[in-house]
Amino acid sequence: MAEPIRVLHVLGNTQLGGAESRTMDLYRHLDRDRVQFDFLVHTEKEGYFDQEIRRLGGRIFRIPRFRMYNYFSYQKAVRDFFREHHEFRAVQGHITSTAAIYLPLAKRAGIPLTIAHARSAGVDKGVKGVLTRLLRRNLSKKTDVMFCCSRIAGISVFGNRAVEEGRTVFIPNAIDCKAFDYDPLVRERIRKELGIEECYVIGHVGSFRYAKNHEYLLQVFAALLKGSKDDVREEGEQMNVPKKTTSSKTVAQDDARSYVLLLLGEGGEMERIRALAKELGIADQVFFLGNRGNVSDYYQAMDQFVYPSRFEGLPGAVVEAQTTGLPCLMSDSICEEVAVTDLIKTMSIEEDPSVWAAHIQAVRRKTERRQDDGRYQRRGRVEEMRKAGFDVNTQAERMMGFYEKGEWG
Repeated sequence: MAEPIRVLHVLGNTQLGGAESRTMDLYRHLDRDRVQFDFLVHTEKEGYFDQEIRRLGGRIFRIPRFRMYNYFSYQKAVRDFFREHHEFRAVQGHITSTAAIYLPLAKRAGIPLTIAHARSAGVDKGVKGVLTRLLRRNLSKKTDVMFCCSRIAGISVFGNRAVEEGRTVFIPNAIDCKAFDYDPLVRERIRKELGIEECYVIGHVGSFRYAKNHEYLLQVFAALLKGSKDDVREEGEQMNVPKKTTSSKTVAQDDARSYVLLLLGEGGEMERIRALAKELGIADQVFFLGNRGNVSDYYQAMDQFVYPSRFEGLPGAVVEAQTTGLPCLMSDSICEEVAVTDLIKTMSIEEDPSVWAAHIQAVRRKTERRQDDGRYQRRGRVEEMRKAGFDVNTQAERMMGFYEKGEWG
């Protein structure tokens, strides 16, 4: 029996990030007798997916992280790696900031196919962002194939000309849609575990970094709580805010109109955002849940999904949220390709946070009125997402054909 062809994926790490999760979704659904994945990462630390990768037959290689001042030593490390390991059919680079360095070196080492994969439509602020743009300015000329998860991601990474000339290939950030179908029993279980059975739950899934704009999300949530309390005072009622106990992480629910915010993810800005929640006086109603392997279960527990990113390629979290039937409010700077269903509403992050809060309240009231008269029942949107190309099973077959033939058809 012939050995499977091997494809090397270049990533920063193997933690629960967007690019990493989408690559693993694809990996799980491949026929690994035909195509096998390996990973080149820029860290010595064991990652969330490392054990699973090894169990699936993949290998993990490590090189030092690029830090600009180590340009020449980084280049040498990459060159030495490909001199020793040139058995790959293709190298797919998800770190586009340095792809113009490592992809040409892979090509010179005899790798038949190099792929740069644009997954983001922006860069970090400050010097880091300037350097990122500088490093990838000629990337379109230094790779065989250009994948992008959206048009704006393609323009951001490869330039407008490459996109307009049709030299980029759109690859949706696909998920296992069936795994995100709505399940009311899972909803009940998770809400009970968190002690939020009677709360109205706002959710967000994403790493704590500049692009995700968590500070604006907290400002929206603070405005939502203020507006809710103002409504109660107008009605002559008293709002009782739910409190979490430090031991059991539960909420003592005293009023069915109380809101909570679930934040899933980790990252460098997590502690700053935690401090901001305290500063805004909303910390008791914000759950920092970290990374969860069963993230699909937490979408079930939510009532609305809010995503005020400064920029995105194509956010897999919004794909997942739609699939599970959640109303989604997202920034209008996010690509239009992700807006597959009628669950999506876009607004500008230049708006005052109270405008977003008012929309969230309006959606809640409309939903509750429709529930009261039997016109609303939450349902998953699996088939809609599949038809739009976001199911990983279909994508896996197409990607295997591409890796084997070197052509997208």
